[in-house]
Amino acid sequence: MKYAENILETIGNTPLVKLNKLTRDIDALVLAKVETFNPGNSVKDRMAVKMVEDAEADGRLKPGGTIIEGTSGNTGMGLALAAIVKGYKLICVISDKQSKEKIDILRAVGAEVVVCPTNVEPDDPKSYYSVSRRLAEEIPNSWYVNQYDNKSNAIAHYEQTGPEIWEQTDGKIDHFVVGVGTGGTISGVGKYLKEKNPNIKIWGIDTYGSVFKKYHETGEFDHNEIYPYITEGIGEDILPANVDFDVIDGFTKVTDKDGAIYTRKLAKEEGIFVGNSAGSAIKGVLQLKEHFKPGQTVVVLFHDSGTRYVGKMFNDDWMRDRGFLEEEEMKTAADLVEKHDLELITARTEELVSHAIERMKKYNISQIPVLDSKGFAGSLDESVLFKAYIENKDVADLPIREIMSPPFPVVSRTTSVDEVARMINRENKAVLIDLGEHNYRIITKHDIISSI
Repeated sequence: MKYAENILETIGNTPLVKLNKLTRDIDALVLAKVETFNPGNSVKDRMAVKMVEDAEADGRLKPGGTIIEGTSGNTGMGLALAAIVKGYKLICVISDKQSKEKIDILRAVGAEVVVCPTNVEPDDPKSYYSVSRRLAEEIPNSWYVNQYDNKSNAIAHYEQTGPEIWEQTDGKIDHFVVGVGTGGTISGVGKYLKEKNPNIKIWGIDTYGSVFKKYHETGEFDHNEIYPYITEGIGEDILPANVDFDVIDGFTKVTDKDGAIYTRKLAKEEGIFVGNSAGSAIKGVLQLKEHFKPGQTVVVLFHDSGTRYVGKMFNDDWMRDRGFLEEEEMKTAADLVEKHDLELITARTEELVSHAIERMKKYNISQIPVLDSKGFAGSLDESVLFKAYIENKDVADLPIREIMSPPFPVVSRTTSVDEVARMINRENKAVLIDLGEHNYRIITKHDIISSI
């Protein structure tokens, strides 16, 4: 009979899978190292167990102790498996930007979860770095893992992941691409592969709001590059000791939107249901394609499972709320007003300016078309009213026709958004769309910006 003594023995030996549709414009062979086949469904199982076993060996982790770690969720899962098998308690400190699924999964495997705010400095007492350290100081017989600076992290990938990739590619790998967070995967795999063949290129995927790319290129830790981002599992606002910049040949940054879109593309076009960092990784591969030559082999590592992002990247409402949902057709003027609940508010040429002002205040609008007996005769907007008030404090008592601007241009429902955008300028603050049967709506800068 063939069986594992416990779940930890099933970690590793994950498959390489050829990518076909998303990489059709790349001449090289692109293979994905799909780490979701680990029992905890992520690459972090490897280093979690290695860190625990090394801590047991040197006495940092004692029988019956408590493991404490700040995690984006996946390391916590690997640690949970180790804690269950080896008899430890686990406390995971996690940031509030992580998916609900990750938090629920950690609790499901017996971990205590402490949630901390994302948008604070690393040394802030409320940050998940600080809270992890504080708990380790306060709780007796506890061990703070510190995956960012714990060298067992990178060693696990030097001893396991790197050799697996070398063996699976029969040593014919030319490029390795992976998202960078703690730095353990890229540094451990990169070190092993470069020892086998110094010509292998190691590429890191970074995200906007993270410091890695600029630091690698300039040696400058630029605080201005640090700002909140949505992408999970990669990027940092610190420089973990595990990031060995000497083995990394270059970085490319991927936007939150592209990372989310390509996470979904992997599922729909390749049948590979993986997480957010995998979407960023494959988009990074596409951005790096000029470095790949015909006949070469590129290995990209997919960190974790899509099950941890069902409420985020795989949820249409979540994607739509952030402007991440790709539209199948080019947007038209009609798309810009499809959610307009308010009918067109107008004024008449012979009405007083005060009437128009009251209407604009009531409906919280900045522009208003002006009608006469023949149709649209002019327009009013805030800037025209302001200028008129500066010149005449009694402007409110004047007929609208005395201060109105030319009428807003009228477009059809099929006019492209680009064409509409070009019509809005300093002199012309809005565009009217003719929806048919004397039904008009107004399009403003706000509508254009909301469609981006």
